[in-house]
Amino acid sequence: MAKVELKQPIVEEISANIKDAQSVVLVDYRGLTVEQDTQLRKSLREAGVTYKVYKNTYMTRAFKGTDFEALAPYLEGPSAVAISTEDATAPARVLSEFAKKADKLEIKGGVVEGTVYDAKGMARIASIPSREVLISKLLGSLQSPITNFARVMNQLAEKGGASACAAPAAEAPAEEAPAAEAPAEEAPAAETTAE
Repeated sequence: MAKVELKQPIVEEISANIKDAQSVVLVDYRGLTVEQDTQLRKSLREAGVTYKVYKNTYMTRAFKGTDFEALAPYLEGPSAVAISTEDATAPARVLSEFAKKADKLEIKGGVVEGTVYDAKGMARIASIPSREVLISKLLGSLQSPITNFARVMNQLAEKGGASACAAPAAEAPAEEAPAAEAPAEEAPAAETTAE
């Protein structure tokens, strides 16, 4: 009975960590050196990701009845869990990047915004840029037309200011005059056909 009481706070800790999680990723950390493990934890912490090693039985109990219950098949062998409540792609992105340097780190699977992914699926998730990068790309694409317009207006101002803008306007009516005459010439031809 004492063992059950000792296990309960750990299960509650896991449950609290996954309560508002956008993503949970399971990894096999066997073979990592202490230095690599320290670097990995630092990288994940900087990305706002909680990373802990728990017993599989504790995680199974904590995941029960949640979106993360589908991770049960991946809970074999030593497992660590990376949890993010802010950026759904951060755990997969950081872990995949780190696995390039430390080939012993293996992503088992994960749940991202309610969808379960295997290791290959997590690799695709890892290729999605961070929220900040996506926002900066969006802002850059929105800013580009405005910047181009300002650049053209600046060039027009440098080439002669208002007179450069007025010159094309003076030419436009001269071009429109022949177009106005063309329908007048066509009208008699239509009358001839009618007779």
